[in-house]
Amino acid sequence: MIPLPAGCRVWIATGHTDMRRGMQGLALQVQEQLQRDPHAGDLYIFRGRRGDLAKILWHDGLGLSLYAKRLDRGKFIWPSASAGAVSISAAQMAYMLEGID
Repeated sequence: MIPLPAGCRVWIATGHTDMRRGMQGLALQVQEQLQRDPHAGDLYIFRGRRGDLAKILWHDGLGLSLYAKRLDRGKFIWPSASAGAVSISAAQMAYMLEGID
């Protein structure tokens, strides 16, 4: 689990993301599509088209980190909206990253 500081917001990028993107590509997506600052300390979660891979982008104040999780079975729970970002709590993020069949 990522140690989130108090006041850190968690954002889900709705829709599907090209999972070939790395740290810089996802940071650019946060800036251009979500209209947010990827270096502000918030956490951004992206999901691939198949639903079994999620990437998390987070700037902890010292540098940008990229985490990835691929499920062996099941898919990540995801909002049905097709564009933008949805804010969730840290507890909701932990539940979401468990995946579901």
